[in-house]
Amino acid sequence: MAKWSCGKQDIIYKYALKLSRNKKYPNSAHAIFLRLDSFGQRILFMSDKTNVVRIFESKKIKCKFYTYDSDGAISGVEVAKQLGQNPEKVFKTLVAVGKSGKNYVFMIPVAEELDLKKAAAAVGEKSIGMLKQKDLLPTTGYVHGGCSPVGMKKRFATVIDSSAENFDTIIYSAGKIGFQVETSLDELGKVVAFTVGKLII
Repeated sequence: MAKWSCGKQDIIYKYALKLSRNKKYPNSAHAIFLRLDSFGQRILFMSDKTNVVRIFESKKIKCKFYTYDSDGAISGVEVAKQLGQNPEKVFKTLVAVGKSGKNYVFMIPVAEELDLKKAAAAVGEKSIGMLKQKDLLPTTGYVHGGCSPVGMKKRFATVIDSSAENFDTIIYSAGKIGFQVETSLDELGKVVAFTVGKLII
């Protein structure tokens, strides 16, 4: 698992294509730049930046990015395990459809299940159902296992489970499988309008 910070560093860019073949960084096929920050730390950057990275860099969001080894979508609990993180602070992003036809985004801890009645109440719908997996990409721009609340094709009403308030930061998808980001709710709120409510069973 590789970890690095985001933000501006002004010193040196060094081409590091060899890193993409280094077993020490199992998902660094995306990484082709190494540069030094003002403290001399090496920071990993990605050639094929996700919308999340672009948005966070442009808005100067304080965050940490993580990669984990995966050949495809894996359970959120397994992601938390690979990251060595408490699964209660690792959140998954779910997309639902209300009876009105509107789409909604819900973020809950990876080990929990969404309570559809609570979710419907949180967004003022009579009922909601989960968006079909085949509709996820055309609706959000993201695939199953790499869906982020940041940078979707459209802005959807977003609700985060209140358990997130128990932590200084939470971790969630950074827009692709094998890629996660950690921010505070305050920082996330600078790029995503959301409310907080009780959503889990």
